[in-house]
Amino acid sequence: MKKLFALLLAGVLALSCIGCGGNAKTVQGGGESSGELIPMKIAFCTWAGYAPVFIAIEKGYFEEAGYDAEVVIMEDESTYGAAFVSNSIQALGQVMDRDIIQFDAGAPEQYVCTMDCSTGGDGLVATGDIKTMDDLAGKTVALDKSATSYFFFLQALADSNITEDQIHIVEMGNDAAGEAFIAGNVDAAVTWEPALSNCGQREGGHILVSSADYPKAIVDVLTVNTNFLKDHPDAADVLNDCWNKAVAYLNENFEEGCEIMAKGLSLDKQDVIDECAGITFYDEARNQEFNDLSKEGNVKEIAQMAADFWVEKGYMKSGDVDGFFAYLQK
Repeated sequence: MKKLFALLLAGVLALSCIGCGGNAKTVQGGGESSGELIPMKIAFCTWAGYAPVFIAIEKGYFEEAGYDAEVVIMEDESTYGAAFVSNSIQALGQVMDRDIIQFDAGAPEQYVCTMDCSTGGDGLVATGDIKTMDDLAGKTVALDKSATSYFFFLQALADSNITEDQIHIVEMGNDAAGEAFIAGNVDAAVTWEPALSNCGQREGGHILVSSADYPKAIVDVLTVNTNFLKDHPDAADVLNDCWNKAVAYLNENFEEGCEIMAKGLSLDKQDVIDECAGITFYDEARNQEFNDLSKEGNVKEIAQMAADFWVEKGYMKSGDVDGFFAYLQK
């Protein structure tokens, strides 16, 4: 917990001029501000699940609502909370359980809507002799205990007949875990694309279980800076509306939408199309259903389940997610 607070506070000064250094990069804006539009910086990492934001900017949805939106690519999630604290960003796309950890640590953020869920884009790869989760007993598994991949892994493990202490876990990031598996350094790894699809480069390598089997384990959400929201009360509504319009456009114009997203992410169009195969984008209808707090399995229930998990693991203190969902309860 102390480490998380330290990361949150240490990054404030470094992020006071976002996009000026480090791994933060402003990649697309809504044009030069005329003074009439409200500047809004939306941050996320290089992941197709967030990229419909580029469509919203390209098609002028934010500008129509009175905002000059631009995307800031930030690959290091340890800087996200600090960017909110310093008001260097006004909105963020990120996996939900990391958001509630940041919220618990004091980041001024609030849920707006769900962007996507991973339905095959993340998974556990293993050697040919590992055919079930039970076969992981005594094996070496690479994963990131501080990331959502750990949450996903333990959900899969809960459906087996073995426990975590029967496995040798080597901690490393998702990219590094996939690379370590392909190189033959570990027996299994929790990773994502492209390592997930490339696991067959190692003889016998295969996907043992993926997020398609646990579709609500890895949920990406859009959040707004609550300090920014105080000055601009319509910002959450604008973000929600622009997201829904962008996903609707993508659904109707998939090829063009992927081209816009690829340009924004500086990726090949085919890479984005491949990533989208493991992603379920949340449009207005899906969000309405998922955000209905009277229904079983709603977004707040999923967040609370994740919060309880991270409290148990020592990454959160209170586990109270009510304030995080203030937008849904207004």
